[in-house]
Amino acid sequence: MLNFNIRGENIEVTPAIRDHVENKVSKLERYFTNGANATANVNLKVYNDKQTKVEITIPMKNLTLRAEERHDDLYAAVDLIVDKLERQIRKYKTRVNRKFREREGVAAFFASVNKSKTNDGPQYDEEEDEFSVVRTKRFDLKPMDEEEAILQMNMLGHNFFIFTDAESDETNIVYKRKDGKYGLIETN
Repeated sequence: MLNFNIRGENIEVTPAIRDHVENKVSKLERYFTNGANATANVNLKVYNDKQTKVEITIPMKNLTLRAEERHDDLYAAVDLIVDKLERQIRKYKTRVNRKFREREGVAAFFASVNKSKTNDGPQYDEEEDEFSVVRTKRFDLKPMDEEEAILQMNMLGHNFFIFTDAESDETNIVYKRKDGKYGLIETN
């Protein structure tokens, strides 16, 4: 069952907006096993040009689903983002099923849910002479191989992903290169 944390920035989250978001995003529950609990974090933003941005993040134990969409119509943006999340789930479901067939299967992969966090890292403002950390996130490094780390990175929509290598127990980083291929940074 999905729980919802809906926040609005420059917009009031009315009961109609809340109902629309909850009804649309709840359709994703069919991809989870019965009894699975997750919190769908939904951020709604309205910009000066009246364009809206919808971000949905569903953190789970083995997976984080995330998508964002900009549109002139808030309701259309919600519809588009749910379609995006469904395509994302279907796209990786086959790969994940192949990967975990021997261990736990997709049902268990989608069944176990808790909050996980990612790390945005420090950001540098060129106007200043100092580094300024504007946001800090913490997460547990789950043992996995590089293929699973690439899947996670792609599902999050990030350019890199930090993980613990299941064989060597070392912290490694996979990243997406400019040529569209992937790189691996191994640590000692």
